[in-house]
Amino acid sequence: MAPLPDGFSYAEWNATYNALSFGIAAMGSATIFFWLQLPNVTKSYRTALTITGIVTLIATYHYIRIFNSWSEAFTVASKDGGDYAVQLTGAPFNDGYRYVDWLLTVPLLLIELILVMKLPREETVSLSWKLGLASALMVALGYPGEIQEDLAVRWFWWCLSMIPFCYVVFTLAVGLNEATSKQPSPAAASLASAARYLTVLSWCTYPFVYMVKSVGLAGPAATMYEQVGYSLADVLAKAVFGVLIWAIAAEKSAVEESGKLLPN
Repeated sequence: MAPLPDGFSYAEWNATYNALSFGIAAMGSATIFFWLQLPNVTKSYRTALTITGIVTLIATYHYIRIFNSWSEAFTVASKDGGDYAVQLTGAPFNDGYRYVDWLLTVPLLLIELILVMKLPREETVSLSWKLGLASALMVALGYPGEIQEDLAVRWFWWCLSMIPFCYVVFTLAVGLNEATSKQPSPAAASLASAARYLTVLSWCTYPFVYMVKSVGLAGPAATMYEQVGYSLADVLAKAVFGVLIWAIAAEKSAVEESGKLLPN
């Protein structure tokens, strides 16, 4: 929980306010959608879709907490109909909610992808443990640097967190190629591939946002870019990714149901 810099313009405050609001709306809507779709997929894929909804539910809760903390940290007022003035209230802005959220949801994101791919049981268990632990370690190693103002310390923790990050990204981009090719239909294979690469793409956003304060940016602008960047990356990595998980589950359910209806 680092102190906020003073001197926010209304545009900087409002950009962050809107990004956090968008995060709440996107995650909350996605949660409702995923759980409403549970009866429309076969039993084999309901666990994956349930986890997808849990991920966005956890994210919704934490975005509400971040949003409330942001709102309480400022007073925004217009005097005599003039421009809005933004001032700190002295209340702390607790951005640590993001890391609590990531520690819970990032491993679940990877597990839901593995589950919906319907790999052999031993491979499913093995990959779930490896990727889940690696992703949790990545988040845990990133947090000490996030709360530091010393650039050397931030870079040190960034480099450490990139080790498990690279392992997970490599596994998604290369290690799951064979499993993707074994999906029951070209559409399912294409959707599984899209989910893998969306994860890689959205995840690659986080290290760059993390470095915002390490490349010369500081003050209110750096805080705004960080909050907006993380919010957009979260929506891609959770809500949009979840839609792909649902699409995979729906496609594979349709293929399996049509196979059962074929005459012997």
